[in-house]
Amino acid sequence: MTTKQKLLAGFGVYILGVIVIVAATGWHRTANNEFHPQNEFKLDTWFSIGPFDFNKAVMYVLIAAILTVVTMVYVAKRMQERPNRVQAAVEAIYTLMRDNITRGNMDDRMAAKWFPFVGALFLFIWFSNLIGYIPLPTNTEHTVHFLGINWPAFALYAATANLSIPLVLALVVWIAYNVEGVRAKGFIGYLKSLIPSGVKGPLLILIFPLEIFSNVMRLMSLSVRLFANILAGHLIILFMAGALAVLLGIAALGWLTIPAGVALFLFEVGLVATLQAFIFATLTAIYLGGAVAAEH
Repeated sequence: MTTKQKLLAGFGVYILGVIVIVAATGWHRTANNEFHPQNEFKLDTWFSIGPFDFNKAVMYVLIAAILTVVTMVYVAKRMQERPNRVQAAVEAIYTLMRDNITRGNMDDRMAAKWFPFVGALFLFIWFSNLIGYIPLPTNTEHTVHFLGINWPAFALYAATANLSIPLVLALVVWIAYNVEGVRAKGFIGYLKSLIPSGVKGPLLILIFPLEIFSNVMRLMSLSVRLFANILAGHLIILFMAGALAVLLGIAALGWLTIPAGVALFLFEVGLVATLQAFIFATLTAIYLGGAVAAEH
């Protein structure tokens, strides 16, 4: 079969499925009193260790941190003169982090100093985003009874879809570039560097508070951008994969929305997960480079 014939056949199966499901279930609504999509992001404490609560967000953070360290150490110990495909991919990522993200936004001295931080930040966020699209047994609200035990159901979740994680990362970045700016220029000199060149007189009274506010708002721009994109992506996938049909009580609607859910899932995994890590790391490098730049 040609590609065109395969596409037509797939579309025919899809239309047939719609007809069969509508004929079997109708297009009537059934009341939904059990499923609440917001609970997919609710953090239930599984157990506590002293003052620390362990939940699925903590589990995803630990998995991302372990993957970041283990994979990079594993590859670094197996570097070859003739790289295989894995090493070639890692070298491409390394070049992206070193040349495009870090060196592209600060001088060589700063880049050598801060590249490990920016690179680790990129990889950690990237792994956090990617594993967020792997179904794991984290849903303790809806369990599966097997072998006499109630097992958590499989579900999607991402640590970066919890605002606290991106906010902590943003806070670390904010403190780092402000400290670096004060170290390079002195406290008064750094405050002066926040004011655009050419601004004098009464305008300083208006511009200086705005620049301070803009500096603080970088915390929001870093954290909310990452959090909102990952959260929105997971919610859309959840709704298109069947949640919308359950909420509206129309079973046939699930078959109609599943193709869109699959397409959105591939889009999120293939583009958004990497893009958001790239943007966060790039903005970090820009803020670090700008903090020590000679001009505003």
